[in-house]
Amino acid sequence: MRSLAGRVVIVTGASSGIGAVTASRLAAHGAIVILAARRSEQLTQVRDAIVAAGGNAIAVTADVTEDAGRAAIVDAALRVNGTIDILINNAGYGQRGAIEAVPIDRIRENFEANVFAPLALTQRVLPILRAQGHGRIINVNSVAGRIARPYSSIYDATKHAMEALSDGLREELAPFGIDVVAIQPGFIKTEFGAVASSRAMSSDVYAANQKVYDDADASRRKYVGQPEDIAAIILEAATDPRPRTRYAAPMHARVALLLRRILSDRLFYRFILGSRPPSRSGT
Repeated sequence: MRSLAGRVVIVTGASSGIGAVTASRLAAHGAIVILAARRSEQLTQVRDAIVAAGGNAIAVTADVTEDAGRAAIVDAALRVNGTIDILINNAGYGQRGAIEAVPIDRIRENFEANVFAPLALTQRVLPILRAQGHGRIINVNSVAGRIARPYSSIYDATKHAMEALSDGLREELAPFGIDVVAIQPGFIKTEFGAVASSRAMSSDVYAANQKVYDDADASRRKYVGQPEDIAAIILEAATDPRPRTRYAAPMHARVALLLRRILSDRLFYRFILGSRPPSRSGT
């Protein structure tokens, strides 16, 4: 196990959920955690809890979709001891709705937050990691990066993009001693679902079909995991001397990914989504 003592770790989206629990777990193992998020009050509470438990954390209120915010995060990390050891790209949100019903500006916003922001932060950190000759980038992607679902395909497309970027970047950075790891959470009990629902776009044309898929989706949420499940695999990815390229959790996520590999498209979607709504041919 690679020690995290004194290691400087950036965690975006650290004000709640997976980010907050992960930061606390890493700090408990000796990391100096740079907490980044937009919500100042919640971020301060996370920092204070870590410090009260004997950990070391610095809160940076910043929007990762803005260059000034990304600069503030990196500057805060470098002020610790001039190094950055691990970047955990965790910030992001879900956009639900039929593709036809979601305005293109909302789609761009989702890609900005989930793809371009972590990509730009990674670009800002990479010269530092290369100069050091070591480092690790951990992208909190999703099972959705391998499994696209109707009425969630915009969000899923952002995670597909992050899977591709993680794979390409891994090979580009290997000669410089930098590891790239993709984390693939399944359903996790956080604010994520409520935020995605609040941003969902509806359309009467798709309402009946969407309800069928939403009901199937809701039935699977009985298998929901906890943020601690993901924090545990991120800790493993951060401390393993030779990390795997991907870590998935909880169990339902691993099962879904296995089925996606071994079943045909038609069989997989019939299984994972339930009965398809009746065709409305001729309309």
